[in-house]
Amino acid sequence: MQAFTLPEFYVPYPARLNPHLAGARAHSADWARHMGMLDAAKPGGGVVWTDAALAEMDYALMCAYTHPDCAAPALDLITDWYVWVFFFDDHFLEQFKYSRDIAGAKEYLDRLELFMTAPGQQPPEPANPAEAGLADLWERTIPAMSDGWRRRFTTSTHNLMVESMWELANIDLGRIANPIEYIQMRRRVGGAPWSANLVEYAVRAEVPDRLAATRPVEVLSDTFADAVHLRNDLFSYQREVREEGENSNAVLVLENFLGCSTQEAAELVNDLLTSRLQQFEDTALTEVPALLAEQAALPHEQVAVAAYVKGLQDWQSGGHEWHARSSRYMNEGAADAGPNGLTPGPVVRTRTRQRDHVPFTRVGPLPLPAIRMPFRFRVSPHLEQAREHNVHWCREMGFYDSLPGVEAGGVWDEERLRGIDLAHCASMIHADAALAELHLSTAWLAWGTYGDDYFPAVFGASRNVPAAKAAVDRLSLFMPLDAGRTPEPLTPLERGLQDLWRRTAEPLGLHARRIFARTVSDMTASWVWELANQAQNRIPDPVDYVEMRRRTFGSDMTMSLARIRHLTAVPPELFGTRTLRELETAAQDYACFVNDLFSYQKEIEFEGELHNMVLVVEHFLGVDRLAARDVVNDLMTARMQQFEHILAVDLPQLFEDFALDGPARDALTRHASELSDWMSGILEWHRRCVRYTEAELRRLASPRPQPGAFPARLGMSALHLAERFRSATA
Repeated sequence: MQAFTLPEFYVPYPARLNPHLAGARAHSADWARHMGMLDAAKPGGGVVWTDAALAEMDYALMCAYTHPDCAAPALDLITDWYVWVFFFDDHFLEQFKYSRDIAGAKEYLDRLELFMTAPGQQPPEPANPAEAGLADLWERTIPAMSDGWRRRFTTSTHNLMVESMWELANIDLGRIANPIEYIQMRRRVGGAPWSANLVEYAVRAEVPDRLAATRPVEVLSDTFADAVHLRNDLFSYQREVREEGENSNAVLVLENFLGCSTQEAAELVNDLLTSRLQQFEDTALTEVPALLAEQAALPHEQVAVAAYVKGLQDWQSGGHEWHARSSRYMNEGAADAGPNGLTPGPVVRTRTRQRDHVPFTRVGPLPLPAIRMPFRFRVSPHLEQAREHNVHWCREMGFYDSLPGVEAGGVWDEERLRGIDLAHCASMIHADAALAELHLSTAWLAWGTYGDDYFPAVFGASRNVPAAKAAVDRLSLFMPLDAGRTPEPLTPLERGLQDLWRRTAEPLGLHARRIFARTVSDMTASWVWELANQAQNRIPDPVDYVEMRRRTFGSDMTMSLARIRHLTAVPPELFGTRTLRELETAAQDYACFVNDLFSYQKEIEFEGELHNMVLVVEHFLGVDRLAARDVVNDLMTARMQQFEHILAVDLPQLFEDFALDGPARDALTRHASELSDWMSGILEWHRRCVRYTEAELRRLASPRPQPGAFPARLGMSALHLAERFRSATA
């Protein structure tokens, strides 16, 4: 029996079949045999694949569906790549997952890395079919592509191989990942970003290097990857979880996390799959054209990006059709579920939930749950000095000044700043900072918080997204990498950034300046993303929200203030490893969700906001705010437990794997300790700060404010709008 009934899938594009299928079938079978894949022995006897098993799985059919328009030679090569990647997955499973041979697995993966050579390098002699296949494919593929594509493809191939260790470690520990960890790790180990790279080869159109790292193109790749993996998890649950004992599957992750039935978990996975497909569509139709115009993309670049988008669409539909037909998966009745499985149910449900929220709904204070915090906060002895210094600095920068378009004068006044007490927050997240460092950290927190209030106040009520975008573009002028001259600042936000960049960049090297400037730019750009969603009254997709929340909260920026001090002792590439990336994002998510719990009433009732994890969960799961609150708190607990697991297990293993010396180990240990301070300090600040109390919210929202006071984030015009909404829905 199937573990659950397959849900109704949203398949927005019809599947088409490449006419060169028969040739690809014959070629791939011969190639697999020549590489030794049909003779590879299992440790307990037998072989990994037989001729009959390979023919039944029919990877040529998958490639013919997912790449319907490419020529025969390209289809042959791409099919060989997929035969290799599925063989690698099954071979690795047989050799190491069942036996839990972690040391042998690492040695196996380390050798595979040697076959992804740079131009002029020679690989070693292959010792097994996976090595032989990778060596052959690399030689046949790389000469046809640019250096930029080769680097991207090397990274994605590296990820799908090396991150298999994460799956193996979880199986060994009997550990099921939390939902956030699972989604971001599945992208790396699942191989869909690798598939997106091969789309560029198939359509003979590479994404230009200057566009590949932009948010719209990254969202295309990420949403494509998530949809591919979530669909695969639904079809492969029976084989992976029930038959092979795997625990890396989204259905199992949600079953375990939410304590729901397998069928309920499958329906939720399908809802998330649908949401990611819709995010892909929204990005392709709105953000990508705007990006091409903004970057003045040349005609051939526009054609390349359009071909890439179409190639990803073809892959989604073709991949679904293959999953519905392949013997590898649980797919009873899937091939007959209407024309290409197209049904209106999932898309209507998810689109309605994203846009049915009534802004400024009266919600009242959100009762706070018991929040788990295993680390004690510490306070700098320089707190009082930092408080007074920050009050004066904000005055000098003009944060209390009146602004055009803000009805009640300025965004802040001194009373509001003192109530927010950002020096208290800085004194805990940088408890060991010298006085000058604490002044700088406090000023950065003040600048970021002021900016977070400034953009809704100046641009939010009018929904003037283009003006907000222009303001963000100007901010980049105040972070010259050479720490040289800047334009004359026109706003308090520009004046504050000019001063902070001068003081921060001066002692840093060029590499550190570039990293820190990127974190600031990511944060300011995320404010425009929020305004764009507000203009559409669109609650973000859950995955997009989590990833963008780290930026809107300024997590990378505030963490980088500490991290850049470690760059001299720690090889920079270590910050790209799974261990450190998960350590940092787990801490970021915990702190972001703390803010969402405390600010729920402020944002939903008083500001008409849509960007709050409690609200996102309410609408995605279709539950009330208290149930959503508990889910958010459970996510915080899961991320904290993951953080502790990394400290206890993964970080010491990282020290050994990279043979780090004493200074590097000490620096990373300090970095982890600073992340603990960062989380505990942010939680304590929220508990003590008046910013989120109902009394303060009502004081700021008074229709007769004191001279110079600013009533809430969106200004008086937004408050009048709020009252109209409330009257209409009373």
